Amino acid sequence: MDKIKINDLSVRTIIGTEDYEREEDQEVVINVTLFTDVLEAGRTDELTKTVDYSELKNEIYEMAATSSFQLIETMAEEVATIALGYEGVSRAKVSIQKPSALRFARSAEVEIVRDN
Repeated sequence: MDKIKINDLSVRTIIGTEDYEREEDQEVVINVTLFTDVLEAGRTDELTKTVDYSELKNEIYEMAATSSFQLIETMAEEVATIALGYEGVSRAKVSIQKPSALRFARSAEVEIVRDN
């Protein structure tokens, strides 16, 4: 199965369970891998034969930037739902990192895989 990836999409949003986390936007970093067939797109050079990853990126960014989830797990589920809504996507792997989550650690991360 072929893959299309969106790597390191940085979004500032309200995220977290603590009161102080809900006062100001924090960064989350989103990675999405779409499992799809890109053979026809590769042969024809036509955007309509593949997933428009620019459109998908914009949809994910808008959702994340305007959300106020408590958990990155919930945000990951929403990103997977959006990705799986695109024609031809059979599986989506989503990881979300929260760089400010843990002292002395680069980030906390959740990774999920969902199928259509």
